[in-house]
Amino acid sequence: MFDRFTARLLAFAAVVFAPAAPRRRRSDRGDVPGWVLITVMTAALVVGLWALAGEAFTSFFQDAMNKVRSAG
Repeated sequence: MFDRFTARLLAFAAVVFAPAAPRRRRSDRGDVPGWVLITVMTAALVVGLWALAGEAFTSFFQDAMNKVRSAG
């Protein structure tokens, strides 16, 4: 009687505490990482601002450089 109980207890424990089946690795192909999106969006923002205000940026930079040269 003890052997039958032990066998059933072991069978029950094997089912309840069986290791979980390994999960499939999720394929991340096609997924764009966040740093790529940030880099592309930043580059697009710079290009857009430069297209709209390129002359103003250039004159601002030239004025600043002239003030630095004349101060020294």
